[in-house]
Amino acid sequence: MTFASLAMYVSPPPVAEATQLFWEALGARIRDLGLEAPSALDDEISYDEAWLRPDLLFGQTCGYPYVQHLRGKVQLVATPVYGLPGCDGPLKCSFIIVNAKSPVASIEDLSGSRAAINEPGSNSGYNLFRHFIAPYAVEGRFFSSVIETRGHRASIDAVASGEADVASIDCITYGNTLRFDPDRVADVRILAQTAKGPGLPFITAASTPAKDLVILRRALAETIADPDLAEVLDTLSLRGISLLGDADYEALAELDREAARHGYPTIA
Repeated sequence: MTFASLAMYVSPPPVAEATQLFWEALGARIRDLGLEAPSALDDEISYDEAWLRPDLLFGQTCGYPYVQHLRGKVQLVATPVYGLPGCDGPLKCSFIIVNAKSPVASIEDLSGSRAAINEPGSNSGYNLFRHFIAPYAVEGRFFSSVIETRGHRASIDAVASGEADVASIDCITYGNTLRFDPDRVADVRILAQTAKGPGLPFITAASTPAKDLVILRRALAETIADPDLAEVLDTLSLRGISLLGDADYEALAELDREAARHGYPTIA
């Protein structure tokens, strides 16, 4: 029996609810096309454990772990296209945020400040952030301290409360929060935005047969085009899909290498 996991964008609550409804519709369409699919998302398996499970029918990963260690171990289904500020088709950026009352006017002003990251394996909260800061680092350092929050919302809270001075927030997470939990971002402001790169791809197990991959892509495209799901899709800001490949995601690995060439292999 296969399972499905969509755990990358599951907050605030309206987004979580819409994600469940989206899967119910997508799973039903997959079954209508002759492929077995679970009726509900699995919320017991952690998001990163799900990625490498051989019974994964449908999931979503971050682009940075994909290029770091998932290539060849999973298959790309499609990259979602979101309609939020900071998105450009399947590409997206991160927003560099500071406290709303901060006098900081430029990235240079942040030298010696305190940074918050969600986790080192994140593209939006780490890889794009590091690439953005790298040209300004001196002898491999830019910040006075770095805290790991384990999540974008926690990084927003850290900057809002003054625990940290700056963080890099996925533009989709920021957009969802602004729409459905505006109080959370009321005390922060966007200072700048990072380079864009391919967004979080939908994936399936490496063992999924080619004919089943075709069904997944067809079902996904048809579900997103279904006018009966307009409200759900609007809540998710989901506009379409793009079929990207390894060559497209290599751009994220190149951002990693470019930061290293600047002498800034880790955020510090």
